[in-house]
Amino acid sequence: MDKSIVIGTTLSVLGLGGLAFGAWQAQQVPEESGPQFAEIVAVQPVTQSVETPREVCEDVIVQHQAPAPSRDPHRIAGTAAGAVVGGLLGNQVGGGSGKTLATVAGVIGGGFAGREVQERIEANQTRTYSTTQRQCHTVMDASEQTVGYDVTWRHGETTQVARLENRPQGNRVLLEEGQPRWDLPLASAD
Repeated sequence: MDKSIVIGTTLSVLGLGGLAFGAWQAQQVPEESGPQFAEIVAVQPVTQSVETPREVCEDVIVQHQAPAPSRDPHRIAGTAAGAVVGGLLGNQVGGGSGKTLATVAGVIGGGFAGREVQERIEANQTRTYSTTQRQCHTVMDASEQTVGYDVTWRHGETTQVARLENRPQGNRVLLEEGQPRWDLPLASAD
């Protein structure tokens, strides 16, 4: 083969290879030399329902019944009235010594009957009175409490979610070895 053909072919291959290497080198994106940040794209509060006990007290009017105090604890009035009525009725029965016996029996029977009547009347007489009492009971108040935040962040084609205790400030976070540094102050975009 001719020496000039070999040299020409070699130069053309090297020339094309140089162009291909140059094109490949142009497509490579240089690595960022400064700090890298991820963009915060969403912050969603995480809540839970919490029940808190609370005591509620109120004054309530309560009705009470007490037996009326007896002005005649031995029921003398009922006994006497019954004896008079019984004696009058007994006196209407019989004649002579039988009349006397019927009158005495009427007085004794009427006395017992009058005493019983007075006792029943007093038992049915009750006195009603009112008092105010403080009554308390426990109620449960329900409320929503924020327990954290689901933070969606994106860096390049990667999108992830992290749960944080506190709401992040700013719209980006510093990345260290591809992971967000939530413990550092967040930066706003320039």
